[in-house]
Order: sequence, then C-alpha cells, then structure tokens
Amino acid sequence: MSDSRIEAAFDAIGDDPLNAFISLRRDDAMAEGRALDGSGVLAGMPIALKDNLCMRGTRTTCASRVLEHWVAPYDATAVERLKAAGAVVVGKTNMDEFAMGSSSEHSAFGPVLNPHDRTRVPGGSSGGSAACVAAGWVPAALGSDTGGSVRQPGAFCGVTAIKPTAGRVSRYGLVAFASSLDQIGVLGVDAATCAQVLEVIAGEDARDATSARRPVEAFRGAVDAGIAGRRIGVPRALLERADPEVRASVEQALARWIAAGAEAVEVELPHAHLGVSVYYLIATAEASSNLARFDGVRYGARVEAGSLEEMYEATRALFGAEVKRRIVLGTFALSSGYYDAYYLEASRVRTLLRRDYASAFERCDAVLTPTAPTPAFELGAKSDPLAMYLCDLYTLPASLAGLPAISVPCGTHAGLPIGAHLVAPAFDESTLFALAGALERS
Repeated sequence: MSDSRIEAAFDAIGDDPLNAFISLRRDDAMAEGRALDGSGVLAGMPIALKDNLCMRGTRTTCASRVLEHWVAPYDATAVERLKAAGAVVVGKTNMDEFAMGSSSEHSAFGPVLNPHDRTRVPGGSSGGSAACVAAGWVPAALGSDTGGSVRQPGAFCGVTAIKPTAGRVSRYGLVAFASSLDQIGVLGVDAATCAQVLEVIAGEDARDATSARRPVEAFRGAVDAGIAGRRIGVPRALLERADPEVRASVEQALARWIAAGAEAVEVELPHAHLGVSVYYLIATAEASSNLARFDGVRYGARVEAGSLEEMYEATRALFGAEVKRRIVLGTFALSSGYYDAYYLEASRVRTLLRRDYASAFERCDAVLTPTAPTPAFELGAKSDPLAMYLCDLYTLPASLAGLPAISVPCGTHAGLPIGAHLVAPAFDESTLFALAGALERS
C-alpha cells in the first residue's frame, strides 16, 4: 500500500538545506512504503539512520573518505528489527567522522547545521539524526552514543534523546568507535516516540555477546505513568558548572517535576568532574585499536602504492584531523611505559564513577543535571579540541558507568533549546520515560 508519510518526509527534506543526510534512498523507500501491509508496531513510520549503522545495499560511510564507497552487505540488528516492525528508512544521516566529535563539524561531507539557527552546530556526533528530527522531517532517528553523541545533539536541537543501558540494544552492525562505551540510541519528537522505537530495537541478540538477557519492558506505557513519590537527585556542585541560563532552565524543569509529585534530594558525584579525562583516555585507546582495520587492505578505500608502507601512509591521509588526533592519543595511552599511568588509572576512576552512582541511587531514582553546559555554539567556535571535549561534561559519567540516560527539552535561551539530563540505574529506562513524559505534560 502507498504510505503518504514516506512521500511527505521526502517532500519536507527537499534538497536537505541542513546537510543532515549523507545519502537518501527515495526510490527504495517509496517502494517499501507501497509494499507495506499495515502490520507492525511502526508501520509506515519514516525513520533515519546515522551513517555508522549498516543497512544492506546502502553506503555506510561513517562520514569518512576511507569508507566513502563502502556498501554494507548486511543489516545491523537494530535496522533488521525496525524493518520487521514496518518502519521505512529514508536515508543515512551525517555525523562526525567515525563518531568522533561533539558538533558534527568533523565530517568529510561538510558540517550539519542546526535547524533552530543555521549559524550554529546541531551537536555531535549524531548531529544529522538530531537535525532531521528537529526539522520535522522524520519523527525518529537512530544514532550512536559513546560519550553523549545522542543526548547532546538532542539537547542542542530540542528533541528527546535516550541512550539505553549498556547491553540493552545489540551493537551488531554498528561500526565500532570505543567498544566498551558505544550504544545505539534513539532521537524522537517526544518521549513516546523514543519509547516505541526503543521497544522495537531492544533485546538480546545471539550475534552480540555483549547484549543483555533482559526482557524488554513496555517503555511506551511508562511514558504515561505518574511520578508521585519519585526522587530526583541533584548534584549541586556539578550543576553550578553550567552557564546561568542553562541552570535556570534545569531548575525550572525540576520545579515542574516537583509540582507533578516528585521529590528533590541532594546527592553527590564526587568523581564526575574527572569524566572528561577518563573518557578521553579509555575511548581513544579503544579507538586506536578499532580503527586499525581501515588500512585499505581489509576495509576502507583501496589505495595504489608501491609498498606496504606507502599504502598505510596513503590510508592515514584519508582520515580527518580529529580522528588522527584520537588515534595518536589512544596509541600513546596504551604504549609501553604509559599504560599503567594513564589507561589503567582511568579504568580505576571509571570504577569509582560507578560507585558514585550506586551511592546516589540509594537516595534517589534518577540523577538530574543539564545535558550540556551551554546551548548550541556557533560553527567554528570550538577550534580548541579541549574546549570541544568539555561540551560532554555532563553526559560522559553515565556512559562510563554504562547507565541509561535521557535528554529532555526543558526550555530555550535566545531561541536555542536547552536539555535536562536524567540518569537512572541500569535497565531502568522506564523511570526515565516516566519523568520525560511528566515534563512534557507539564
């Protein structure tokens, strides 16, 4: 049957003025829409995929020149489940190269623009997915979240974005950045849409040994549940590190939750301020290992060279500056003489972060902070890599601890969206959806 929603999505995308897509699949998607029989939880829903998720017969570039022409021979498990539920993929979204960045400026195909202000970034690395949802082109999109790459662009673009618990969603078919941190997440127009999509893609997968043997809950029903008696933990010292307008919006959101029946309690995350340092040691170390496969022999662009050394050099030249920076950092952290001082020490602090959250959850059901310390910044404003890394201050601790977290729109400043960030205990996405739904209703 013909599905007008698919055609409407392509009409809305038009010539893609935000540069949100790397590839569109109009003819295939329209044919798939006509073939739908109306069954499936997501029947006829147009959806977008970040371009580091494999989809059979489509390019999967990771926004890189290395994989510019690589066509995936299989579907990622999440994509397979979306198709089975009747969703139709309209295209693959632009991103930071190999998911390394916080602004979606580090793409071989040019930067993504924020639909609220095209002089500003949409966040990263899932900026294309966030932008196309915020623009109203599709109701939902998949992204990947390693240190905040779903949640931070969700905040910058004013959409709901959830990173599930580590293991909740299979990573089979997701091109790896940092294997102990990568998670597939959902960006949607509201909490109910995110919950519905997450229900479809979640669950154990025999092809991913890290997927959890946990039943998939009725997340959609949790959105409409009340929050009376829920305790929201507020780490005041951490909250104070955000810009004043961001703090004010998060405080207003907290007041709305309290009015809906929740209770605010003080908690501490004493090691959260170390999250940036810990993340950029662990993530870059894992990236330096994962990216070794893109050598032009096993994967990646074929390069003509007279020797093996020249071939490696030619392939390295295809990587962008940020990717090369992280490969060098990671290789250094793992090198002889530095492994104990850097990588091993970072792993120990990661354990302390998990303990901090466990202690906080003895007093509360979810921990609240801003999603990002500022609203979306201007294109080119964060040329200093360290300044860019600090944009993930609030999202990194939950990633390092493997916990579920959600960004919910909670206000605006000068027309730019601001997000509230909630972290819950492992496999308690239902609490996050209940709180997100309550904030939307208020």
